[in-house]
Amino acid sequence: MGSMPHSPGLARHKVLVVDDNPDNLALMAGLLKDRYRIVVAANGEKALQLAHHAEPPDLILLDIMMPGLSGHEVCRRLKADPATREIPVIFLTAMSATADEELGFELGAVDFITKPISPPIVRSRVETQLQLKRAADLLRDQNHSLEAEVERRTLELQAIQDVTILAMASMAETRDNETGNHIRRTQHYVKLLAEALRAHPRFAAVLSDSYIATLFKSAPLHDIGKVGIPDRILLKPGRFEPHEFEIMKTHCRLGRDAIQQAEDRLGLKVDFLTVAKEIAYGHQEKWDGSGYPEGLAGDAIPVSARLMAVADVYDALISRRVYKPGMPHAKAVQIITEGRGRHFDPDMVDAFLGIAEQFRAVAERYVDSDEELLAKARVADIVAS
Repeated sequence: MGSMPHSPGLARHKVLVVDDNPDNLALMAGLLKDRYRIVVAANGEKALQLAHHAEPPDLILLDIMMPGLSGHEVCRRLKADPATREIPVIFLTAMSATADEELGFELGAVDFITKPISPPIVRSRVETQLQLKRAADLLRDQNHSLEAEVERRTLELQAIQDVTILAMASMAETRDNETGNHIRRTQHYVKLLAEALRAHPRFAAVLSDSYIATLFKSAPLHDIGKVGIPDRILLKPGRFEPHEFEIMKTHCRLGRDAIQQAEDRLGLKVDFLTVAKEIAYGHQEKWDGSGYPEGLAGDAIPVSARLMAVADVYDALISRRVYKPGMPHAKAVQIITEGRGRHFDPDMVDAFLGIAEQFRAVAERYVDSDEELLAKARVADIVAS
């Protein structure tokens, strides 16, 4: 019986031969040992143990008729286990009925070799299946590499999105009486409130995990339109005159339009920009229709804008500014409660009351520093002079 030429590239392949007959094991080992590394098992239990070795076999030649676990049962268990299901199995059998072959293929076998064996057929079929496995492994490795690269690029794009949003929001914040921590606080308020409402029948269809993540990412842009408001109005510490307030109210439209222009230049619709537009344009609307810029009421106001309305008002109430002290948490909660059904969606107020202490914790975590407030005061003084 001549042996096939030795190839260093193929010598690394490991073949497990499983047969309860010692003569058959010796025959198969002698036939294949010059080309592959051979390990043997005299029963199904040992075969399963060797298949789970730190270095599993590349192919298994498996006898069907064995005491204890049959070859069929061994194959069934191999294919049910993610750790071994990719190992090709060739059945060695004296059974040649079509039904036997059908069962073997149903269990996941890739081929049959009928006893008594023909050495050239054994070598040819083993080599064919190993070549197929090499190709499948290569393709799987390439797919894993591609998936890793796609994941890396996705994370990179997400990071660019996040940096762009924060840069745009910070640009607005530098011209406003609000501080950078206002951006952080409102982000977390909105997320907390959305999570508290995610199982509510009115909101469950909207507030998915992905939507809440998009909401959190978009929230910093709620006041981006303030970049277009003149400093004499934006930084005015006292109450606006009626004509000044009309100018101030245009920040909603300015914000939406700025985001829309960015989206138009991009040339495609982006989910987080869609939500950002809703928030920028609609967070000053009120449940009873008395808000601006459209005077929308009830469910006509986007969910994202209604959530931001609660978050923004709460933060405005509890935040200290150079021209006013911060309001106590309890008083802010009372005012939000009084706005139920007038300023705010009633169900959102009810959810807010259930997590009000979590809002307080966020406010304490991202409290404005004296340095930030003094810096804002200096900017306002410069503009006033």
